[in-house]
Amino acid sequence: MKSLTDSDFTEAGEPFSLFAQWFEDAKGSEPNDPNAMALATVDGSGMPNVRMVLMKGWDEAGFVFYTNTESAKGREILGALKAALVFHWKTLRRQVRVRGLIEQVTDAEADAYFQSRPRDSRIGAWASQQSRPLEGRFALEKAVAVNAAKYAIGEVPRPQHWTGFRILPVEMEFWHDRPFRLHDRVVFRRDMPSGDWTKTRLYP
Repeated sequence: MKSLTDSDFTEAGEPFSLFAQWFEDAKGSEPNDPNAMALATVDGSGMPNVRMVLMKGWDEAGFVFYTNTESAKGREILGALKAALVFHWKTLRRQVRVRGLIEQVTDAEADAYFQSRPRDSRIGAWASQQSRPLEGRFALEKAVAVNAAKYAIGEVPRPQHWTGFRILPVEMEFWHDRPFRLHDRVVFRRDMPSGDWTKTRLYP
């Protein structure tokens, strides 16, 4: 298995080319969801939350995921406009950590992705009051039935409270397992999402 070599460290002036290589490796090796990432946010009191979400797009601007803005996750994102994420590819013994600022995707981006989802998932976005108390499974199933009837004909529109967010990285760390816990770690940092990257090797 290829580790993070001195050549990788010397030649990589920015992190996205290395991420592209590792993500392609993960798509070939992970049995489920190579795009799964742990997303960390904080609430108004500073208490952290972390959960698994699916990355639905990435480029050199950042990493995109979608959610209900009225959920705990959505409220925390909008409150802080900062977040962190981790990709952990167990079969490769690699992980990538990202920290950065948050921006909302455009309505056009959100609409396009929403319409690409299975119809039942689009109905579910209307039916679920995400993160809020649910008195029983029947209440959720009833809400699904009501919305399925409401949108029985034609397209299911995107709810205004459902959209995407993009994490604009200011720090990306690449970690690769090595024997005796002498792991490879390289971190890229910049002051702002539009800034130039610096890179540093870290002790394991």
